[in-house]
Amino acid sequence: AAVDIQPACLGLYCGRTVLSVNGSVETYGDCGVCPRGQRTDDNKICRECMGSPDRYDWLYLGFMAMLPLVLHWFFIEWYSGKKSSSAVLQHLTALLECSVAAVVTLLLSDPVGSLHIRSCRVKKLSDWYTMLYNPSPDYITTVHCTHEAVYPLYTIVFIYYAFCLVLMMLLRPLLVKKIACGLGRSDRFKSIYAALYFFPILTVLQAVGGGLLYYAFPYIILVLSLVTLAVYMSASEVEFFKDLLVRKKRLVVLFSHWLLHAYGIISISKLDKLEQDLPLLALVPAPALFYLMTAKYTEPSRILSEGGNGH
Repeated sequence: AAVDIQPACLGLYCGRTVLSVNGSVETYGDCGVCPRGQRTDDNKICRECMGSPDRYDWLYLGFMAMLPLVLHWFFIEWYSGKKSSSAVLQHLTALLECSVAAVVTLLLSDPVGSLHIRSCRVKKLSDWYTMLYNPSPDYITTVHCTHEAVYPLYTIVFIYYAFCLVLMMLLRPLLVKKIACGLGRSDRFKSIYAALYFFPILTVLQAVGGGLLYYAFPYIILVLSLVTLAVYMSASEVEFFKDLLVRKKRLVVLFSHWLLHAYGIISISKLDKLEQDLPLLALVPAPALFYLMTAKYTEPSRILSEGGNGH
């Protein structure tokens, strides 16, 4: 299409909307903010996002979808206690809530009714923070060009969290009231109260650090999975392989950490070259095996006793 010669459109994310198209000639509006679902091209023209998320984008959305689920499971386990038999049902309910919320969010995204979504390509970190790049041509008047240049990776997370919260408030209180017989009245709803705290925190985290999380989440997964696994195994005093085989709960926790570790490795490598990237997954059990084999040599009581004998 022919591009009219107009005054320069200042600002990194300001663009001109297409008002009409007559053959190969397009008529443009004034320089300003692009409508939702569009972003500027190289000629500062607002173009509709017609692409689809790549593999890394889906991995990022998967990470943001896992955050509330993992926190749900953590607080359910934390507040259930050893005597409660309702933890498993609460875990399954949390999984159901997050799964339904994810499906509904995808179905309501453009195109509506499909699990596929239309998106813009993420080019650089500043695409997540367009509000910081509103130009001031005369240093007095600011031209507001804030829009979602990474459509819909920024707002779709908020929509998902909203559905998670609504579904939790509809399903979980009824379930907990009926099955949480092993807990006191004050303890039954603590996992729900915890969610009412961490959902606003996750929302603020996405609003402020969404772009940073987009580039850093694979390394965050790797570090957190390693640290939490080491803390859990040391706190549970897991020393031998038979401890894992006897107690199924510990085995489930171990496999969960392995899945997270594999997810982090896949996110970093993106599996662009399968022959090079797939062998990296063999490193997933390495930290746990290393800990199990060396835990007996780093026992604090053993170190203190040997130190005392030495003196």
